[in-house]
Amino acid sequence: MEKCHDVIIVGAGLSGLSAAHFLHKLSPGLDVILLEKDSRPGGAVMSFKEEGFQGEWGPHGFLDNTPESQEILRDTNLYDQCQQAPLGDFYRYVCHHGKLERLPQSLKTVLTTPLVPFSGKIRTLADLWKKPKAEDQSIGDWVAYRFGPHLLPLVDAAVTGSFAGDYTKLSIDAVMPGVRRLEKEAGSVLRGLLQKKKKGASDKKKMRLPSMLNFPEGMEKLIDTLAVKCNIQLSTQVNNIDREDGNWSLVTDKGKVVGKSLLLALPVNSSLKLLAHLKEPPVSEIPVSKIINVVMGFTDKAKIPYGFGYLSPERERRFTLGAMFTSHMFPDRAPKGHVLIEALVGGRRHPERLELSDKELADNIYDDLCQLIELPERPMFTKVLRPNHGIPQLEMGHHKLQEWRRTMQEELSGLYLSGFGWDGIGMNDMIKSAKKAAEALLSGARTIQEEAKVKPVYF
Repeated sequence: MEKCHDVIIVGAGLSGLSAAHFLHKLSPGLDVILLEKDSRPGGAVMSFKEEGFQGEWGPHGFLDNTPESQEILRDTNLYDQCQQAPLGDFYRYVCHHGKLERLPQSLKTVLTTPLVPFSGKIRTLADLWKKPKAEDQSIGDWVAYRFGPHLLPLVDAAVTGSFAGDYTKLSIDAVMPGVRRLEKEAGSVLRGLLQKKKKGASDKKKMRLPSMLNFPEGMEKLIDTLAVKCNIQLSTQVNNIDREDGNWSLVTDKGKVVGKSLLLALPVNSSLKLLAHLKEPPVSEIPVSKIINVVMGFTDKAKIPYGFGYLSPERERRFTLGAMFTSHMFPDRAPKGHVLIEALVGGRRHPERLELSDKELADNIYDDLCQLIELPERPMFTKVLRPNHGIPQLEMGHHKLQEWRRTMQEELSGLYLSGFGWDGIGMNDMIKSAKKAAEALLSGARTIQEEAKVKPVYF
């Protein structure tokens, strides 16, 4: 007879590794096995190093403002190794009418920024009198209704920076459920934020801007640290999932694996494929946005503005979605006397650009960047990174998929769904969702419901 594990986790990306960490922390004797189809753990989190230049295939860091992520860093003793890039110390830029403009970081700069005309700034106050609409809306429709159309380019930039998505398609209820709750409870987003700020006025820590975290070795350091204590079966493709004698039975290309509980820590579409035969989902798959990261190394003759980088709204008609000024953010990302830029191309709106050759991409990006940044010399190092992973898009109708997920977990004992796209797409989102799933599994609950919180928007 096959051994029956306490818990099977499918997927050894950040979600699966985080879930395993919390399970072992909360119940040290638990028998947990992770099944991973790739030859390495980590999923989309993978670092790049070549000729002294260091970048990322996937996420470039995460903010230090989420308790679950802070907990993992403390548990693994990684806090002391973190490199911090405080948002309050670095400028962020938006491409506006063909040049880079700083995003406002104080009340004075909010009032004087050219990114929004004076009439648009006055229009935002209409939110105080706009009655909330009950139905779901696209982010674009919601912002235009509450704050006016002049904010849409900034919204576009924010959505580009997080989802590489299209704000006319993404669902406000799915992407920002906490803001929607605040709007409905207070009757206005601004009124709700003022009430929230008043309640927390004595807590100065809540007022500070967070820091972006990375590690000297890159984001893969977190993956390597979490993976070392896990029982991971790599290069193992799960082909079928079923219930068998009250347990979960998984057929893999290496044989059958049996467990009392099953946690799918996979991107949404991968979970849908494995579970569709148990209960038909409302959609067979959701859209994903793919991007290419072009790593460019320049000599220090390049006059790169001080800051994190920039984003470009669609109306600017740029080739590049935006770029990260990586060697400003974190030390030792480029050899001495050099600087590093990581430029992003593609996204939900321009998948056709993903088909271009490496040379076409590099030439187009350089031509684009030269119009915004003083680059007297061509890059002396270029590497085109084409990740296999896409970013799940939480578009209109996503609430139906969330309801299907809740029903699945309630009807099928011992099944838990976490992973990329279910509860957001950021690293903090995935770590938080993984802990919720671990706690629900250990308590025997089908799900753990909590009030949606307001997440700040950072470019």
